[in-house]
Amino acid sequence: MKQKFRKTDLTLSNMRNRGKESNDNRLFGSQWLPALKSAADDHGFLLTRGYGSKSALELVGNRYGLNKRQREAVLRISASEQEIIERQNKACAFQELQQQTLAIDAFNLLIILESTLSGAYIFKGRDGAYRDIQSVHGSYKRVMQTGEAIKLAGESMNELQISKAIWYFDAPVSNSGRLKTFLMDIAGEENYNWDAQLLNAPDKALAKSEFPVATSDGWIMDRCTHWVNMAGYIIEQKMKNVNLVNV
Repeated sequence: MKQKFRKTDLTLSNMRNRGKESNDNRLFGSQWLPALKSAADDHGFLLTRGYGSKSALELVGNRYGLNKRQREAVLRISASEQEIIERQNKACAFQELQQQTLAIDAFNLLIILESTLSGAYIFKGRDGAYRDIQSVHGSYKRVMQTGEAIKLAGESMNELQISKAIWYFDAPVSNSGRLKTFLMDIAGEENYNWDAQLLNAPDKALAKSEFPVATSDGWIMDRCTHWVNMAGYIIEQKMKNVNLVNV
């Protein structure tokens, strides 16, 4: 049976944005960029020398007086030298995607796009991947930008001549089934050649995928054969006035 959305669900979603908090303009404004850059430099230095990410983040966060959200940003930006080299070597060039099937880390891609469209701050990692500092925390709620994010992804894949996309959703996340249905409804309307799967452990499936993986999740990037900076492509090619932090 096809899953239905209640009218109230759609009304509530149109009142929501994704990700930006009231003090983010100050936390990620120009006055903080030098400290964020130095913190990312130091965090990467410590990771390269074998420090654990949590302990390294506490050290640099304390040194530069960063709050929780700023520390989360540093965590998304930085990586060890080995991770940067290996991830960049695995990155697919966009021209290599013609007539390819693409595996998509669904929540990862959509939440980044929703956040960007909502005016939230987005962070370019040292490995080239674009990331936000949001999390579904076991429950996903659609926002007013969800449909636009899906269509931007579809337009971009058509431009890149990707033959098929398989979206992997995290089944334990609340409302993942509803989002899958919404996405596939749009795919039908727009004639996108898409499939979508609900899995209990999509990260593991993506890590083993025979197809290039659209993700910015470091755990997946370190284990898959090839990854695609799809969020980066869409943000750079399709969006204007992005609150991008690149330090």
